[in-house]
Amino acid sequence: MTSQPEIIFSTDADRATLSRSTARGTLVRLARGIYSPLIDTPAEIVIARNLWQIIGREFPGAVVVDRSARHAGPVGGRLTVDHPRRRPVELPGVVVVPADRFGPVDGDMSLPGGIWLASVPRQLLDNLDRSRGWRSRAMADDEIEAWIDSIVAEKGLEGLNKIRDEARRIAPVLNRESQFVRLERIIGATLGTADVTAVHSTRLLSRALGEPYDARRVDLFDSLAENLMSHAPTVLPLNGSDTLRRRLLPFYEAYFSNYIEGTEFTLDEAAALIFDNVIPDGRPADAHDVRGTFDLVADGSEMRRRPGDSAELVALLLKRHLVLMGGRPEVHPGQFKSRANRAGLTEFVAPDLVVGTLRRGFDSGRKVVSPFARAVFMMFLVAEVHPFTDGNGRLARIFMNAELVAADEARIIIPTVLRNDYLMALRSVTHSANFAALYSVLDFARRWTAQVDFSSRTVAEQVLADTHALRDANEAERLGIRLILPSTVARPGY
Repeated sequence: MTSQPEIIFSTDADRATLSRSTARGTLVRLARGIYSPLIDTPAEIVIARNLWQIIGREFPGAVVVDRSARHAGPVGGRLTVDHPRRRPVELPGVVVVPADRFGPVDGDMSLPGGIWLASVPRQLLDNLDRSRGWRSRAMADDEIEAWIDSIVAEKGLEGLNKIRDEARRIAPVLNRESQFVRLERIIGATLGTADVTAVHSTRLLSRALGEPYDARRVDLFDSLAENLMSHAPTVLPLNGSDTLRRRLLPFYEAYFSNYIEGTEFTLDEAAALIFDNVIPDGRPADAHDVRGTFDLVADGSEMRRRPGDSAELVALLLKRHLVLMGGRPEVHPGQFKSRANRAGLTEFVAPDLVVGTLRRGFDSGRKVVSPFARAVFMMFLVAEVHPFTDGNGRLARIFMNAELVAADEARIIIPTVLRNDYLMALRSVTHSANFAALYSVLDFARRWTAQVDFSSRTVAEQVLADTHALRDANEAERLGIRLILPSTVARPGY
């Protein structure tokens, strides 16, 4: 059985039949000469689904150009095409505006309906045209520069060079020689072979100066900073009389920070390693991970060090990573990653964008002043950039707690049972900008940490057991077991 077409052109059907069907309500007129049997579907949706076919009828052989080509569709209800027809065509949801130019050229991509989409080199040339009325159809300079930066990020400098070469070839055909001169200056500045004054946007200028950054991540850091500033400050100050209760806190901080990353020891093994220097058989690298973490978090002076500017952030990251991962030469301790890394569906910041993104991200967080809010921000900044081959999660939590230690506030430990909640909260920020989940998880973890008595292993580990802190996160989810605050456990002394 042949399915009924979603649109019918009057040139393909008997006019009287179309008129009767429209009167009976079995067809709806979408625009002049265009009908549809989808009487209950909004006309804008029907048009959008069949736009190329309609343009192929109204503008045979047209080329989608200008801003429309960059987005491969209408922008702000307007679609520009290269076609000799003079008058625009108004359709539900979109106006198709013709501009009589040169028709398709070599490199343009064919679309359904016998029309074309301008090639990327042609799109760049067209969008650099500043003739009369350009603002309604072409991209602004900062948009074009952001686009060029994206091209470098996706295709590399070699890919950008190929686009420039193709633009040079087709510019005379399109009468775009002056636009090519502008494009060549911008690309030359990007490649470092021409004066950087040819570019103006912060994003492309940073690349031209040798410090490109991940613009999407920096926008996310900006949004996180704004969100954190909207929260009333939550303060959990340290009590000077509770020094004994915090005596073993760094041990458990190092233990859990490694455990949730997959470096798993029993508490007895970890204690023997930290306090008696007993290295478990066959696991020297794992042992160094725990020892390196402990050496950092147990150093009161080190944990009070907060980066004062973006340059100090970069230096402190490299220094702490060298200590943290010194037992694993294969992950290049103290060096930023040289290969891309990912976790599941999350692809982290590209290696060549790491330093620039860290610097820009740090600057985004300058306005965040509450110690807890800064702790959340710094943790996410390091975790989201993922600047190293390994050790990123542990390092992120070290920077998080350094903000709190420097302010004499309670630290945050992420116990095993909270692992999945913590990781899901991170992913929800990355993919959905859901800041509430991350704030909530870290706030609860801090309150839990502040209530645990770390004065001795016996006391601390009883609290860990009573609050489910040591439970496997996946098993706990299946059984409906959650981390609870020590203050809610009916035991004397909590």
